[in-house]
Amino acid sequence: MFFAVSALYFTRGVGLSPAAVGIGLTIAGAVGVLASYAGGWLSDRVGADRLQQWALAANGVALLGYALARDVVSFVLVAACVSASRGLQSTAQMTLLARWFVGPERVAVRARLRVVMNVGIGIGTLLAGLALVVDTATAYRLTVVLVGVITILGTIPLAGLRHRVPGLAERMDASASIEAPRGPSPLKDRTYVVSTVLNALLAIHFALTSVGIPLWVADHTEAPTVVVSVLLVVNTAYVALFQVRASRGTQDLRTAGRSVRRAGLLLLVACLLFALAGHLGAAAATAVLLLGALASSAGETRGEAGSWGMAFELADPARAGAYQGLSQTGLALALMLGPAVVTTTAIDHGTMGWIALGALFAIIGTATAIVANRAAASRIQPAEAPAVS
Repeated sequence: MFFAVSALYFTRGVGLSPAAVGIGLTIAGAVGVLASYAGGWLSDRVGADRLQQWALAANGVALLGYALARDVVSFVLVAACVSASRGLQSTAQMTLLARWFVGPERVAVRARLRVVMNVGIGIGTLLAGLALVVDTATAYRLTVVLVGVITILGTIPLAGLRHRVPGLAERMDASASIEAPRGPSPLKDRTYVVSTVLNALLAIHFALTSVGIPLWVADHTEAPTVVVSVLLVVNTAYVALFQVRASRGTQDLRTAGRSVRRAGLLLLVACLLFALAGHLGAAAATAVLLLGALASSAGETRGEAGSWGMAFELADPARAGAYQGLSQTGLALALMLGPAVVTTTAIDHGTMGWIALGALFAIIGTATAIVANRAAASRIQPAEAPAVS
């Protein structure tokens, strides 16, 4: 619901210029990046389940704050709080998954959560359509308030989780005591850092759906603007239908690497198709855009599945929070910088920009597979060493 009405609410309800909204959200995004990393440290010390509940409640209160924003300063402050609480919550969620589930369960559960999220986005978009039909500042403000209330209500299933689930408290607090073994900082783990950077660079593709495709379709193709909505529906439906299938086996590092490599190649194909649509008539451009959306969605599901597998399997179990915090920091950076990367390549430079962006995705996917294969090989070598000697 919030995604559908936020831009219009900020400009018509709060009275901000598009430039002010962009700058404010960029500042807030930077705060979210820092919070994502801090969330890992807090998860290891207070328990990921507690942090998730507190951060989700804080996020709901912060979203309610948007209804009180009246100028640029108040908007930026509220946006920073929203971004910070969301960053803490996302890291806590990943840490909870890393500590509670084992082996293939972790990636499978993460995939199911993403399916639920995409179904929720589809339902929320439809509900937000009521506000879009009324098209008044009051309707948008009421929607924002409803979003905040629903978010706060989301903390109810998390309340008392430790009492309802045997063993949860012990697992969440495994690294909280002073006596608990502490490994090195994830920042000193070169394999994990490189994996995080590469997967973050690949995650820039999320800006294709949110920014690149709408701008490209509206201003650079003959396809009708309504196609933008169709492509978003295609993406949401594809992820809901195939994310779980794409995640199968990616708890294995080599499989995760192959999945990311295929994602890079599929995103290359998608970028080439989007570029081609700019040189065709309305009907042909629409058909090619649909093919591009399918390729992009297939790349998205495979890239996410592979990145989850690597984020879980390469992490030190003793410092699950710190490692997942670093992983989520990379994702937060990608979401913050993605729109600028996509607009300065594909939108500003047309066909050549799309080709360059697609080639970047393919190179990143291949490099990620190499890192995954080397990490998998290094785990096998110690076990084989006695036999060789």
